[in-house]
Amino acid sequence: MMQIDKLRGSALDQLFEAILSLRDVEECYRFFDDLCTVNEIQSLAQRLEVARMLREGKTYHSIESETGASTATISRVKRCLNYGNDAYEMALERVKEKQKSQEAEAAEE
Repeated sequence: MMQIDKLRGSALDQLFEAILSLRDVEECYRFFDDLCTVNEIQSLAQRLEVARMLREGKTYHSIESETGASTATISRVKRCLNYGNDAYEMALERVKEKQKSQEAEAAEE
C-alpha cells in the first residue's frame, strides 16, 4: 500500500486537481508561490534534482556538494527510486522527452 493512501481524501484530491489544472510553468510559479514557502518549494525541487543525479549514477558526495542535500535526503530519494512507485522515473522521463521535443522544434526554426 502506498504511503499516500493514508492521506487520501477530498482535500488532497482538490490539491492534485488544482495542480493538474495549471497550464504552464508560469502558472506553476504563481500557484506554488502562494501555496508554499520558498524553502518548501526548494526542498521539492532539490529532491527531484537528487533523483535525476542518482539516475545518472552520481555519487552521494557529488550530489551533496552540487545540491546541498543531506545524506538523509539523498538516501530517502534513493529508497524511493529503488522501492517506490516509479514516480520519479516517470516524471523525469517526461521532462526529458519534453525538453528533447522543444530542442527539436527550435532546431527546425
